[in-house]
Amino acid sequence: MKKNHESVWTNCLSVIKDNVSLQSYKTWFEPIKSVKIKNSILTIQVPSQFFYEWLEEHYIELLRKTIRKEIGPDAKLEYSIVMENNARSTNPYTVKIPTTNTKALKNPSVSMPLDVSKNPIKNPFIIPGLRKVNVDSNLNPNYSFENLVEGDCNRLARSAGYAVANKPGGTAFNPLLIYGGVGLGKTHLTHSIGIGIKNKFPNKTVLYVSSEKFTHQFIDAVKNNNTNDFIHFYQMIDVLLIDDVQFFAGKEKTQDVFFHIFNHLHQTGKQLVLTSDKPPVEMQGMEQRLLSRFKWGLSADLQVPDLETRIAILQKKMYSDGIDLPKEVVEYLAYSISSNIRELEGALISLIAQSSLNKKAITLDLAKQMIDKFVKNTAREVSIEYIQKVVCDYFDLPIELMKSKTRKREVVQARQIAMFFAKKMTKSSLANIGAHCGGKDHATVLHACRTVNNLSETDKSFRSYLDDLEKKLSVQ
Repeated sequence: MKKNHESVWTNCLSVIKDNVSLQSYKTWFEPIKSVKIKNSILTIQVPSQFFYEWLEEHYIELLRKTIRKEIGPDAKLEYSIVMENNARSTNPYTVKIPTTNTKALKNPSVSMPLDVSKNPIKNPFIIPGLRKVNVDSNLNPNYSFENLVEGDCNRLARSAGYAVANKPGGTAFNPLLIYGGVGLGKTHLTHSIGIGIKNKFPNKTVLYVSSEKFTHQFIDAVKNNNTNDFIHFYQMIDVLLIDDVQFFAGKEKTQDVFFHIFNHLHQTGKQLVLTSDKPPVEMQGMEQRLLSRFKWGLSADLQVPDLETRIAILQKKMYSDGIDLPKEVVEYLAYSISSNIRELEGALISLIAQSSLNKKAITLDLAKQMIDKFVKNTAREVSIEYIQKVVCDYFDLPIELMKSKTRKREVVQARQIAMFFAKKMTKSSLANIGAHCGGKDHATVLHACRTVNNLSETDKSFRSYLDDLEKKLSVQ
């Protein structure tokens, strides 16, 4: 019986899922699509060359064993990699690579690494913010990889950045475009890459510059008839790190000059790292030829950090600053500020400053007062996660137990109370509340709220539980 390529790959995935972590599975295997199977050769499509290289480096043995188990001892795997054909076409083309010939892979848009034996270049003319003799990299030494906490939110971007730092211009992800919302660590990661390259390749000329600074320098060069010097200077940089490229939107002349600089650097095997607040496909006011080049390498997003990562970030910051805070204060900060790392660190600094200036000990009450002022109206809505944490602490239950399927009386009651407060104190839908409490549906949440209301009217001790919890949850 002839096997269908989709069913073959589905069976392979079920085996792979049991042999890797859930996050690794979601990151590296869910985006893969099966294309066809012919002559015991399974072809799978991966989103980028970076994916291909990562799979070959980290999961090739697992893939080989799984494919052979499903198809037979002669089974082979081919990759179909979606790339940009050229600057004028947005139609992807496919490159197929058998796993037995990984050395043969060459990305037509990636040149060989630059010879690092050159002396540091001299600045051909004075650009505001740059030294005249040796180029100042403009890197912040505090923004290193060591200070960048890794989590599910940034693992792909951080891994790619680390690879670039170890082999600038010699990986498939050139350019590396890092995108994400405000305060999620784009600038930190960019500086980390630059610092990593400077440490490993001290002879390379690394330059970090914001797109706004780049634009102002270009305007000055045009005024002073130094445009050729400006272009020549940037074309001699070994590693160019440009922050917030979306600032180029609508500036045709700046985009044009950056296009020529980009081409020269890329063709000579030099590394480009760009950041943006959105992926290339969503950038407005940018020339198509430039957007096409942004897609040549890897576009990696930075997402909002999860609770564990936020706590780790705070602990890292406290350790580096020599600060010690009560565990409940750290957890409250991490639960209350969930969308922005910069805001999270700012809240920590504000709390310490307020404690120092007013000569008050840092307590949970002080943290609540400060958070209310710091994030204003948003702090009045407590998160579902925080409600669950407070309820579990109150009844001395592990939070995993609340989210499990167990029907033990004390766990069910704690779960119902958490649902009750989540409905009362957040704007979340019933379905969302249920999803946070062990995958329950909206009807279960409604039933829980009715049960809690009824018990509060008939049971005095239960009513006292609710009063105590409400005091703990309320932000004064």
